[in-house]
Order: sequence, then structure tokens, then C-alpha cells
Amino acid sequence: MQLGAVLGDAGGSDEGPLRGCSIPWCSRKTLVCSGTLGTWPHPAPTGLAGQCHRVLHFTQHLGVLPAQGTLGCPSVGSGHSPAHPNPPLWADDVPPPPAPFAHRIVTLRSASISSHFNLSSKEILGGGKFGEVHTCTEKQTGLKLAAKVIRKQGAKDKEMVLLEIDVMNQLNHRNLIQLYDAIETPREIILFMEFVEGGELFERIIDDDYQLTEVDCMVFVRQICEGIRFMHHMRVLHLDLKPENILCVAATGHMVKIIDFGLARRYNPQEKLKVNFGTPEFLSPEVVNYEQVSYTTDMWSMGVITYMLLSGLSPFLGDNDTETLNNVLAANWYFDEETFESVSDEAKDFVSNLIIKDKSARMSASQCLEHPWLNNLAEKAKRCNRRLKSQVLLKKYVMRRRWKVRGALGGQWCWGGASLHLS
Repeated sequence: MQLGAVLGDAGGSDEGPLRGCSIPWCSRKTLVCSGTLGTWPHPAPTGLAGQCHRVLHFTQHLGVLPAQGTLGCPSVGSGHSPAHPNPPLWADDVPPPPAPFAHRIVTLRSASISSHFNLSSKEILGGGKFGEVHTCTEKQTGLKLAAKVIRKQGAKDKEMVLLEIDVMNQLNHRNLIQLYDAIETPREIILFMEFVEGGELFERIIDDDYQLTEVDCMVFVRQICEGIRFMHHMRVLHLDLKPENILCVAATGHMVKIIDFGLARRYNPQEKLKVNFGTPEFLSPEVVNYEQVSYTTDMWSMGVITYMLLSGLSPFLGDNDTETLNNVLAANWYFDEETFESVSDEAKDFVSNLIIKDKSARMSASQCLEHPWLNNLAEKAKRCNRRLKSQVLLKKYVMRRRWKVRGALGGQWCWGGASLHLS
């Protein structure tokens, strides 16, 4: 099957990168101060339920704190360069730097893999029709990376990889996976990328020990929107945003990153772009209709992901891809009364301003970050600690997806999930 999309109006001049700033960090041991990692005196909990005092230490950068100093957190120098603005930290997080290496402008080169990297043939993070993703270590530095091994079956394969490299070279942001190196051999192309060990977001939050609350969803969605805002500022469309492409930085904490830019495209508002791929559940109507796309095409997908986080339901999923695509075209969806019973009106308003058939009416990433639902999180965390019903339904969804992907790929996992060509 195949699909199309077209570039639309710019409509994103406000989609800017986060500017470098000096944000006051709390000097207590629970937070990173001046680049020094602190630790909890006890194991960090999962979820934000019952952790209201910790949420109070969210940074101003997330728009959840009042003016500096008002919560008794003295100002501390950030120690971060403007290229990597201070990361949002929560008191139950001890995150790594935005990436364990500085942003690089990577050029595909010919070299011997074994001369530079130890690639683990046994430790496979995932795979699909393109090849496999392995863990690996750079010999000179000991740096652990993820190696995406792409089989060269024709000139088109190399062309697609060069597009992916070009896109990733533009994306210097803490919520976007970073590219480290790219090597071509006679049979393969290997992309070496930042390694994150937390796994897929949905896989993590369905754990029985995780207490998923609406505030958790706000924290995750806000970071995804931050990453999208930067992408759009750099005139990049992801075009395959879905839960499988959101990874947790670590097994604890709330830091997430957007991955898999294999279908992403540079966006020139003066030109028309058409694409013929995507994942049916998360496609916007204009993509299915082979119409012009723009920044708000990604925002439709953001709305679907948010709907799923809050409810555990996929709003357009049918019994097969054809039914799913017809559901998308009809744009006929609603808030299930039972599953959204405990979800706030602000959250429903946020989703309602994204899953709109008229792409010009959807919120931009910047507008999402200004929406009331994604602000004043500290205050909301004091009164919003009920576990969402979506966890149980998300678990069923993830289990169904596992078997569907395994069946489609002959028992092999697909890193980032399986995307289809639509026709």
C-alpha cells in the first residue's frame, strides 16, 4: 500500500528552539546542580502519584514554577551551553546530559567497522525490513551506542539513509535522539546513535508498579512537544510520530526522546512535498488523501498519542489497515465516557485542538506548550494523583501490537514499529 503528503504553508515561524538560559536549580541533593549529579537518600519512586513535594521542584523551563527564588531554591549557574538548554528535571530523576556527546554534523564515510567499534551481534535492540539495531561500543572512548545496520539492496536505500543523516544533522535538542557517526561498507550502512536504555514509553508505563497519573502524561507530552517544536523550527517534519518512536532515557524518571527519523523530511514551505508512507493509526487525513502537509501534520499524530496516553484506546484503529484509514478519513472520534471519566476538561480540550480534520485549525507545537493543560504542573500535582484507567487498556494494546509486529516480521521485533507504504 502507498500514501502521500504535500508541503503546505510555513505556518511555523514561531516554532523555535529553546534558547539557552540560566535557570535556578534547587541546591538540594535531589537535583542536578552546576552539572553535579545528586542522588536520593532512598530509591526513586515510579510515577508522580503522591509525590507532590517533588513536583514542586520542576524547573521554570517547563513553565511550572513561579519566579526564581520564590520556592526557596537558590539560583545556581547552569553550566550548559546555549546549544543544549537546561534539561527539565524532576526530583525523582537523575538524568544524563542531553546526550553523552556534543552534537555532531555527520558525513557518511567508508571505513572498517571492526577498527572503530565493537558491535554486539547478540544484543539486538530491534529489527525490521531495513535491518537490525544492535548495541555497540566505540573502541577509543568506550562510549555505548545504538547501531542501526541497514542492508543495501539498491541505490534507493543509500538515498534514504543520506536523507536521514541530513535530517539528524539539523536536530540538536535534548528530546531528539542524536547521531554520532555513519559508516558505509560494501553491503551495509551503519548509523551510530545515542543509546538510551529506558525502552519505549508505552512499554514502561504499563508496568504494574508504575502509577500513571494525568500529571505524568502532561510531563511526557510536554517534552514531546518541545522536541517537535525544535524540529519544526529547523524545518523538519517527522511524519511518523507514534508511541514506538518515543523512548524513555532511563528505567526511572520522566525524560523521553523522539527517535527514528527514517521517514522524516526537510520542509520547504515554497515547495510541495508528497510522501507515500506512514503508520495508519497515526496518519492525518491529508496524508491519507495525498494532499499538502505541513507542520500540523505532525500535530495530528501528537493528538492521537495524547488520546492514547489518557485513555489506553486508539481512536482510529480498525480491524485492518483499510478500515483504520477509512476511520482517519472520516475523522470520526469521541471521548469514551467511561475511560475519560477521570480525565480533566483541560486534557480533553488539548486533544480536541489537535485531532481536527482541518489542518489549519490544529495547534502548533508552540501553542501546545502554551496550553493550560501543560502548565502549572506543580499545582496540579498536589490534587491530581489518581491512577488513570488507561494503563490497563494500554497493556492490552501493547500486547496486541507485539504479536501483530512479530507476525508481520516473522517473529522479529521492529525497532520503532512497522510503517507501511500506502497506495
